[in-house]
Amino acid sequence: MIFGKKKEETVSFDKETQIPVIKCSICTGEQVAGFKDKSTGKFQEVMLIAGKEDLDAFCKRYGVDEVKKEY
Repeated sequence: MIFGKKKEETVSFDKETQIPVIKCSICTGEQVAGFKDKSTGKFQEVMLIAGKEDLDAFCKRYGVDEVKKEY
């Protein structure tokens, strides 16, 4: 077991039923990227967004051009 390094898992993304979203905390400013189900509104967390590099990595990994922010 390797300590300090978490294995990255790619979550499946269905463009027909899900939309990419960044959930932003008004209090702490924390941002989490993930996917929101269009019909149920359920949010599936994928990764923490600490800066522009993380957002770019999320967009590249899932082939997303635009990500909506929710507060």
